Amino acid sequence: MRYMTTAEIREKYLNYFQEKGCKLVPSSSLIPDDPSLLLTSAGMVQFKPYFLQQKQLEAPYIGTTSVQKCVRTNDIDIIGTTGRHLSFFEMLGNFSFGAYFKEEMCAWAYDFSVNVLGLPPERLYFTVFEDDDETIEIWKNLGVPEDHISRLGEDDNFWRAGPTGPCGPCSEIYYDQGPEFGCGSPDCAPGCDCDRFLEYWNCVFTQYDGQEDGTLAPLPKKNIDTGMGLERMAAIMQGVQSNYETDVLRSLVAVGERLAGVTYGEDAETDLALRIIADHSRSVTFMIADGILPGNEGRGYVLRRLLRRAIMKAQLIGIEGHFLNEYVDEIVRLMGDVYPEIVENRELERGLIMAEEDRFGATLRQGQAYLEEALGKLEGDVLSGEEAFTLHDTYGFPVEVTQEIAEGRGVKVDMEAFEAAMEAQRERARAAGAKDAEAAWSTYGGIYSDLLNELGPTEFIGYDATAAETRVLAVVVDGERVGTLAPGQTGEVVLAATPFYAEMGGEVGDTGVIENGEGRLYVLDTKAPEKGLFVHAVRAEEAGLAEGDTVVARVDANRRAAIERNHTATHILHAALRRVLGDHVKQAGSYVGPDRLRFDFTHFEACTPEQLAEVEREANEHIMSATPTTIYETSLEEARAAGVTGLFGEKYGEVVRVVEAGDLSRELCGGCHVNNTAEIGFLKITSESSVGANVRRIEAVTSYGALAYVNKVEAELKEAAATLRVPPFDVSERVAADQKALKEMRTKAKRAKDMVSDDMFSTLLSQVQLAPAGYPVIIARTEVRDGGQMRNMWDVVRSRMDAPGAMVVAGVNDGKPVLMAAGTDEAVAAGFNAGAIIKAMGPAIQGGGGGKPTMAQAGGKNPDGIDEALEIARNMIL
Repeated sequence: MRYMTTAEIREKYLNYFQEKGCKLVPSSSLIPDDPSLLLTSAGMVQFKPYFLQQKQLEAPYIGTTSVQKCVRTNDIDIIGTTGRHLSFFEMLGNFSFGAYFKEEMCAWAYDFSVNVLGLPPERLYFTVFEDDDETIEIWKNLGVPEDHISRLGEDDNFWRAGPTGPCGPCSEIYYDQGPEFGCGSPDCAPGCDCDRFLEYWNCVFTQYDGQEDGTLAPLPKKNIDTGMGLERMAAIMQGVQSNYETDVLRSLVAVGERLAGVTYGEDAETDLALRIIADHSRSVTFMIADGILPGNEGRGYVLRRLLRRAIMKAQLIGIEGHFLNEYVDEIVRLMGDVYPEIVENRELERGLIMAEEDRFGATLRQGQAYLEEALGKLEGDVLSGEEAFTLHDTYGFPVEVTQEIAEGRGVKVDMEAFEAAMEAQRERARAAGAKDAEAAWSTYGGIYSDLLNELGPTEFIGYDATAAETRVLAVVVDGERVGTLAPGQTGEVVLAATPFYAEMGGEVGDTGVIENGEGRLYVLDTKAPEKGLFVHAVRAEEAGLAEGDTVVARVDANRRAAIERNHTATHILHAALRRVLGDHVKQAGSYVGPDRLRFDFTHFEACTPEQLAEVEREANEHIMSATPTTIYETSLEEARAAGVTGLFGEKYGEVVRVVEAGDLSRELCGGCHVNNTAEIGFLKITSESSVGANVRRIEAVTSYGALAYVNKVEAELKEAAATLRVPPFDVSERVAADQKALKEMRTKAKRAKDMVSDDMFSTLLSQVQLAPAGYPVIIARTEVRDGGQMRNMWDVVRSRMDAPGAMVVAGVNDGKPVLMAAGTDEAVAAGFNAGAIIKAMGPAIQGGGGGKPTMAQAGGKNPDGIDEALEIARNMIL
């Protein structure tokens, strides 16, 4: 068996199935084109429309083959503890949608394993579903000995998406790594929990449609869905015991060795940390490259958790500061030729990771504070498992770190309760994973999916026309296909061909009218609830319509033109932002309407006024250069090679549409655009703000909208100038001067308010009495109203007393009584206790308070009780 690199195995697999007639399809994004899934975790996800017969594979292909990047985190806490579990992995697959089935698949799998990879036949073992005699005979006919074939039950060798729907038996191929990897049991065989038999290929034969009563109805077309773990096969071909010792992952482990100054294989805990960082760094790099940003929910939370877990593990082995980009650079070197998106988004990956490293540093400090507080208020010597789990889940603290800190204080962690909380989380993750698997095979359902299957995609002709004669294919009201729409009704209409652009890619849907011989219906919006199916929301006023009618569809051309100006402006704005701020800037969302545009982009801090001015200048310079736009179709590969900008996180097919606006902007885009940048008029940025971690938002207007905005600003400026009685361009100077004067006036007023007159101090000091204990004391009503003024007054009185003494005063603030008692240390030593005095006075004013012996305050509800309160103080002191 010859050593093969990961790249060689990948290439050989894809070439093999291409030669068999399968179409090579690039890996799809980690963001699945399916709202029911969180992340792409299997190779079949992108082929769902083919399995469901919504799309047909063109001749002469008999199926597809791909290497799919996958992220799966339902077993995140196991990753690194074994040699098999990974959060990021590559899945080799080949798929058939009714063209070939078991016999071909088994023969090719055996041939590829033995004759292409060179695996020794005697080390190959096969499992089949217990009732699948057909597959057993196929393996035996290929020369597989009967004692190398095992029958396993439904849990192991029968695939289901859910209780109902597509399902079928599967057959798995195992490689015998040798008895030294085994458990020693004489019954050890494929399916055993030990590491002797390593499963590397799963062939799913989707041939049934599960019914609600539990029966299995044959599918009209039988499908093949296979998956071979590339990392597992690399471990076999490279003769190593773990995925982490294969060429790609071992290179990433080496990055950690270098940064931490350690050697892999010398310490179990260090090795675990090195494996986790190596694995998580790949997930992080690929997730960011596919448009996933760190956040607190959904995919963003998964990404942030992987990032933070890697950072914590790095700190445990002495890696500090910004370090993850060392891994990014190595991942790009190792895998960038296969996955160009990680190269294209390298600067963004680096910037986001550095920002998250800084952010997590702050979170760690919060976690340490949380732990310190928990330990500080602990009664006993056991920290609850719930507290440890919160530190793990919220702050990213590995439980071993919590244990180490706790043990330093003589405290143990309730690990039984911690493990129970962890297991509950794992169950939630497994349930979500099962739900994802079911969703991957479920249909979106509903009327729109049915219409797409029956009618096929809508022909869009709106790039070249805003009006067209066409035919009504379907009429829908309240989710039901009704066939006709009467005057006065609202509903949805599907046309054979349409000039109306459906809401996509941030661009709003077109509006307009549909006309027939009887009158017109108003198109209120256009959407594509299923990819390729255009649905027009209409209101019938003058006339109704029916399926089969010939009509004229007419777009509101003025509104469309305004949308086109704003859409092309977003492209120019995007290019200008990248020139001014850097290549890490990527579009992260947009809104393109007739009245305005909104553009979200990745950036790590607020834009300065100078940067925004430069962006606006750059954009308008290009707009006013009157540059013609060029729009054409090409292959995705050629577009990438030409440096065309793809939208961050967007998923593209093999054929893409390129929109060029001169040398400044070249983007992949399916929207509507102007023919010349001069049509935009000019662009005006109206605001810049944050919409989340590392994402900024610019709002802008163009053309007539920009003119209206400038006119409004000018009107406001003239109105302000008239009020201030200055020329418009002197408004800011006058306002600044007025603000300065107002601030000075407020400062003087505050000082005057805070000051107490000398006459008042003289009056107070004239009321000094000598307490029996020998210290001077003042007990009096005062006009000073709040506690702050009373404290200031005490500072002055204390400095003017002939000897260290005390004071008890009362006043009224907004109709409510306020009391204060204060004394010097000498008065307190002689028996004065401000806290006790205030406590005794409180009931007289229907209130209470407290404080220290040297100073205390109280508030209440009854100002009429002030005299009684002061009398209580006199009785206590004098």
